[in-house]
Amino acid sequence: MRRLVIVTGLSGAGKSQAMKSLEDFGFACLDNAPPVLARSFVALAAAAGRTDAALALDVRTLGPFGDAEAAIDELAAEHLHPEVLFLDAEDETLVRRYSETRRRHPYGGSKGGLVEAIAAERRLLEPIIRAADMVVDTSKMGVHALRDVVRERIDRRRAGRLSLMFESFGFKHGIPGDADFVFDVRSLPNPFWEQSLRDLTGRDVAVVDYLAGHASVGVMIADLAGFLSKRIAEFALANRGYLTIAIGCTGGRHRSVYVAERLAALFRESYPEVLTRHDSLPPD
Repeated sequence: MRRLVIVTGLSGAGKSQAMKSLEDFGFACLDNAPPVLARSFVALAAAAGRTDAALALDVRTLGPFGDAEAAIDELAAEHLHPEVLFLDAEDETLVRRYSETRRRHPYGGSKGGLVEAIAAERRLLEPIIRAADMVVDTSKMGVHALRDVVRERIDRRRAGRLSLMFESFGFKHGIPGDADFVFDVRSLPNPFWEQSLRDLTGRDVAVVDYLAGHASVGVMIADLAGFLSKRIAEFALANRGYLTIAIGCTGGRHRSVYVAERLAALFRESYPEVLTRHDSLPPD
């Protein structure tokens, strides 16, 4: 087995959509699987000549159906190197999604409402999210955006290589929930206050020239690169599969975009799997 991806996370966060994407990318997939069947499915996929497999574990099943955390540990003990993708979302987003679909939450009971059901599931999933290789916050993602993330982080990653994501965001929109490192660049000169630059982004030449012309911007990038080069190397030695570095400014359109792009360019010289994502910009 070359690639084994375990998809789990909160109900309503997009597990089924992630599995559909993995199936489109050529993975042998089993959705909503009882944990006790995890090893059998991997053996079946291998016997069928499939080198890439993914299964979404149902964390609600206990007793004879097995335990998700134990199933993941068993796969790891057999040197199958499972990559755990955990899908998360803000409580308000989950409430809205369930309200729109009118589906019953799997933890919803007669004595508690939707908010209580989400909280109960979060408590159950705490050990798994701590052990996850990659956490993706789908709060602001639609189906197509989630598919893009799965393709970028899972499908494009080569076995044994650390995948780096440099993500820009705006603090006024909230900190990304999937970030491993968060850096604040709001101390840098702000192109927003230049009328001719206000409607541009950190990828436009005029903004790039403006920011590159300030020494403080270069110093900030050098400081971040120096810190990250040591930390990223440590994660690589620990066989970490994914790392997300989030760079934030006020609105997420100018400074954070520029710094994220510059850092990504620097680290592409040493790491072949380097991606960028800009939360506050429209998709290309």
